[in-house]
Amino acid sequence: MEDQSLRAAMPLLNSAYSPGTARDTALRMEESEARQIALAEYHYFSGHAATASDLVEEYLTHPDLALRLSACWLYGYANLSLDRIPRARQAIRQTQATLKEMSETTSPLCRAYAVCVSTAASVLLHLPVEERLSSLRESISLLPPGLRLFALYVQAHHAYLQKQYGACVGIAETALILENTIYPIPSIYLHLVATMGYINLRQTEEAKAHLLAAWQIAQPDDLIEAFGEHHGLLGGMLEATLRKDAPDAFRRMIEITYRFSDGWRKIHNPDTGHSVADGLTTMEFTIAMLAARGWSNKEIAAHLSISPNTVKMHISSVLQQLGVSQRKDLARFMLQ
Repeated sequence: MEDQSLRAAMPLLNSAYSPGTARDTALRMEESEARQIALAEYHYFSGHAATASDLVEEYLTHPDLALRLSACWLYGYANLSLDRIPRARQAIRQTQATLKEMSETTSPLCRAYAVCVSTAASVLLHLPVEERLSSLRESISLLPPGLRLFALYVQAHHAYLQKQYGACVGIAETALILENTIYPIPSIYLHLVATMGYINLRQTEEAKAHLLAAWQIAQPDDLIEAFGEHHGLLGGMLEATLRKDAPDAFRRMIEITYRFSDGWRKIHNPDTGHSVADGLTTMEFTIAMLAARGWSNKEIAAHLSISPNTVKMHISSVLQQLGVSQRKDLARFMLQ
């Protein structure tokens, strides 16, 4: 394979800019190809998956590795959200093929890009990842700042999936502290994964602070995609913080949640055999998640600003829909 350039993969994610200037930052990219990838990133992260998919499709087999890997990343997740599962799988296969094609002549930086993209896909789809995660740790220092921050988010997310909530929070907090220049897109993801960790540690004020920090960065550019992607893992923080204060954005986040979750299940379940509760409303799912983690009806009610009787009603509905009789049985249906 010819290693043509050392362009940065995911150029918008790798850009430091003031919130509110994401689209302008993409348009100011000097190279036309980098500009098109950056615009696709802008459209994807602002919830316009179809536009993102259209913009990157021609780059899926591009000889430049950074462009190709960026296209695979965006095309895969955009089509997952659009319920175009064959296309999402095509992107995964193309990423895997790119990894296999690499040789000793491939630059360490491009190998680091490939490891980052493939590891992120494995972690976020909850697939086996230990070997790739080790490779990511070895190559993370080679990545440019924005991708390095996103790679730390991936590591924090993996710690969360292992129920190592303290480590999850520690990785995210350290990355955010060391970020002396703001990289909005990875910062949003880091704040959200910190929210996930803190809510599982029952530190709701810290979770709320990180959720609001993510929203403060995202709102000026309408970068709502990450919130919808993470809804089920945020432990009701969207309902507790944005449902009343930003109702239109909250509604769109929930629309993204339904689309993304449906695609996620179709990719995830055939590979793992796991089942999740796919017939529940987002409120039912949130309450069931918290109940499965040992929260009482009173605690859930206070967190979501609803009555304990409303919580009880939702839990009864969930148990009936899932065909189980006890709260302890909820865990096997919930995302962990």
